Amino acid sequence: MTQRASNGNDDQLLAKIDRLRRERRAVILAHNYQLGEVQQVADFCGDSLDLSRKAAATDAEVIVFCGVHFMAETAAILSPQKTVLLPDPRSGCPMADMVDAESLRRARAEHPDAVVVTYVNSTAAVKAESDICCTSANAVQVLESIEPGRPVLFVPDQYLGTHAGRLAGREIIPWPGYCPTHRRIRAADVQQARAAHPCAEVLVHPECRPEVTELADGVLSTGQMIRRVAQSDADTFIIGTELGIIHRMRVENPGKHFVPASEQAICPNMKWNNLEKIARALESNETVVRVEPEIAARARRALERMLEIK
Repeated sequence: MTQRASNGNDDQLLAKIDRLRRERRAVILAHNYQLGEVQQVADFCGDSLDLSRKAAATDAEVIVFCGVHFMAETAAILSPQKTVLLPDPRSGCPMADMVDAESLRRARAEHPDAVVVTYVNSTAAVKAESDICCTSANAVQVLESIEPGRPVLFVPDQYLGTHAGRLAGREIIPWPGYCPTHRRIRAADVQQARAAHPCAEVLVHPECRPEVTELADGVLSTGQMIRRVAQSDADTFIIGTELGIIHRMRVENPGKHFVPASEQAICPNMKWNNLEKIARALESNETVVRVEPEIAARARRALERMLEIK
């Protein structure tokens, strides 16, 4: 999906959003996979770790979270005194749905000595059953922080867990979850793109299959990809993650070229939010994301342990 052409209606919407943002003392956070128009109106764009830290630190009264539901939940957990709005409540995450609190409790009973490391791509209820959370940017550091010799149950992304475990030198017990969008990127796609662009750097996300990450020059979170592209001397990059990130890369690096590893890497859940829905969210307080206090308190401990790791 590409950003739509600007028109008078967009100008009116942008003015309305700007007015409502000031009136409500709101901050708009957008994940790197959002539509270009959403990224451009946001106060901050980033990966889940960047946005978790922004949500925890902001002094805004309202957080409009342009991402998927688990991200807005995380903001509500870290900022319980603030109003957190998700412009389109349909913005879910298939990976997050691959584990629930009851199944994780059963797994903990089967591995009573294990430390449960939970990827932030998970529900608040699952985070509440966890010892520590991680993102794709700090999964290795989280695993390295765990007492040597302790078994690690990594939930829910098997590919991120296996990749991070190898880099950290830790054996993990992987949950059989995955991101359907990243799993659509195949090794053959990367090989074909590299054959067409032999001088390009190949950057892929650790949610990709291992046969894809093995072909990459860098296996990076989206925030790390943004920084790598800006710092690299290369002028062409093959990008193996959700295609929304390429909008930001092009805006911030106008002299460089970006090639999708696969045109199939589109997450429909990341594309529900748009300018109209952001304006409606601010105007009508839609949709407020709340987390039950007891679950939030337990999930917050796992998230705060993650945020303590640099």
